[in-house]
Amino acid sequence: MGVPRAMSAALFAEADAPGRALAEELFAALRQAGDDGVGITRDSFGVGESQALDIIQAAAERHGLPAARDAGANLVVTLAGTDPSLPVLACGSHLDSVPQGGNFDGAAGVIAGLMALVRIAASGRPPRRGLHLYALRGEESAAFGRAYMGSSALFGQLSAADLALPHAKTGRSLHDCMAGVGADMARISRGEPLLDPASLAGWLELHIEQGPVMVARGLPVSVVTGIRGNVRHRAVTCHGEAGHSGAVPRWLRKDAAFGAVELLHRLDGHWQALLGQGHDLVVTTGVLGTDPAEHAIARIPGLLRFSFEVRSQSQATLDAFYDLFLEECRAIEAERGVRFSMERRLDTAPAVMDPGLVERLRRVIRDLGLPDEPMASGAGHDSAVFSNAGVPSAMLFVRNEHGSHNPREAMEMADFMAGAEVLWRVLAEAAA
Repeated sequence: MGVPRAMSAALFAEADAPGRALAEELFAALRQAGDDGVGITRDSFGVGESQALDIIQAAAERHGLPAARDAGANLVVTLAGTDPSLPVLACGSHLDSVPQGGNFDGAAGVIAGLMALVRIAASGRPPRRGLHLYALRGEESAAFGRAYMGSSALFGQLSAADLALPHAKTGRSLHDCMAGVGADMARISRGEPLLDPASLAGWLELHIEQGPVMVARGLPVSVVTGIRGNVRHRAVTCHGEAGHSGAVPRWLRKDAAFGAVELLHRLDGHWQALLGQGHDLVVTTGVLGTDPAEHAIARIPGLLRFSFEVRSQSQATLDAFYDLFLEECRAIEAERGVRFSMERRLDTAPAVMDPGLVERLRRVIRDLGLPDEPMASGAGHDSAVFSNAGVPSAMLFVRNEHGSHNPREAMEMADFMAGAEVLWRVLAEAAA
C-alpha cells in the first residue's frame, strides 16, 4: 500500500525548509519565464531554454556555488571536493520543454540537484568527492526529432546528419541553433567528447514520472531500473495518386490515406502479438495528416505523412518490430500501388541503470519509511546517454498527476520534497 500524500508531507515538509523555499522560488520563476499562454514552452537551444539556465545559474551563484556553461552550452554548477583526484559525482536533468508543456518535466531534477548541493555546502562539511550539477540542453525531441542533444554532445555523439536536422518550426539547423547559444561547434562537429566518462563516478537524475503508474499505486517516489530505447522516423510519407473521389473505382485507386491507415492497422496487430509473447513494446504515431494545401473532401489523397516511433527495453525487440514495419510497407505497396518513403532513421539505445546505485537509492527510500517499488521508464531520459557512455547511472521518479508533455503536470511539493530528500542523502553519502 502506498504512502498517502498527507503522510509524505508530514515526513518531509520540514526536512529542508530553506530548500523548499528555494524550490518554490525557482519553479515560480521558471513558470513565469516560460509561460506561453497555455502551458510552458522552453525551446531546445532557444531563448526560453537559455532564460531557464540563467535563472538556475543566478540562484547557484547567489548561494556561493560556481556556475558556468560548458562547451556544449550546458550549465554546470560545481561544489568542489577535498580530494580533487577523485572522479566527481554528477546529477541533474534538462530544462527544455515540448511546446505548451508542463513546468516540472526536467526542471524538477535540476532544482532538486541544486537544493542538494546548496544543502551540502551549507553543512560546513565539504564532501571528499566533488559534485557537479548539470542543467542539460536539448533533451526533448520535439524541435529536431532527435533527443538527448545536450548530453550526446558531452560524449561526442552528435553526427553530421544530427547537426543538419532542421528545427520543426523555423527550419534552422541544429548546428546553427547550438552555435547561437555559444556551443563550441568546431569540437562538436568533429565528434570530440567534451567530457571524459572516466571523470565521473556516477550520474543521478531525479525526474517526474510521465505516466500514471505511481499515482495509481500510491508511490511518492520510485527508483528506475531501466530506460526504453526507441527507433523513430520523424516523417514517413505514403505516396499515392490524387483523383476525384467519385470517378475512380476502388480497384484503380492509389489512395495514400487508406495505404497509411492499413499499415498502422497491421502494425497494431504485430504489437498485440508481441505483447502477448511477453515483449516490452509501445508503438506511436503522433503526427498524421494529408497536405492541407491540397486536401479536400472530394479528393482522393495522393500523399499522407505520419510519424513513426517504437520503444522497448530490448534492442532485439526494436529491431524485430522495425523489420516488420519494412515488410508491411513493401506488402502494402504491392497490394495498393502506393509507395512509402522515410526520413532518416533515428535510434536511441535502451539503457540499464547501475545496480549499485539503484540499491543505494532503494535503501534510502526504505530507511525513510517510504514504499520501495522500483519500475522501468517508458520515456527516454538523459540518464540513458550517461549509462551507455559507461557512467554508472540511476534515476529517481517523483509522483506526478496527469502525465507529462502537457500543461496539466501536477507534481505535489510534498512528493518533490520526498524525492529531494532521497537525492540529497544519496549524493551526500556517496560524496563523503
